[in-house]
Amino acid sequence: MTTLINRYTNSIPYLYFIAISAYWFTAINRTDGITAYPILLFAVPFLWQIIKPNKNLNFTLGITFVCISSYLILAFLSDMLKIISISYPLKQLSFYGGLFLFANLIMALWIIRNSLKGHI
Repeated sequence: MTTLINRYTNSIPYLYFIAISAYWFTAINRTDGITAYPILLFAVPFLWQIIKPNKNLNFTLGITFVCISSYLILAFLSDMLKIISISYPLKQLSFYGGLFLFANLIMALWIIRNSLKGHI
């Protein structure tokens, strides 16, 4: 029973990135139509990790998304440190964007942890 729970627990970061890719696809597809379909390609490596795990791909995904998330968090923080007056809806959107970026970093670190422990 615990191995089954561990298997599903270790799949959470991959399911998270698949869900984010699906959400991003549906949001872009509403306005841009067929040009949104390449976004679905972002979900393929994460789906592959759930179906047929590969340690090298797992570590590569983790490192790549830690680097991307770190860069985006630095950009977000530098944008937030500006002293400008913005409207409340824009402040709320930037707050949710910040939560999204930190969640991405946590999930990427979780993928690296799974790779180092051999839980894939």
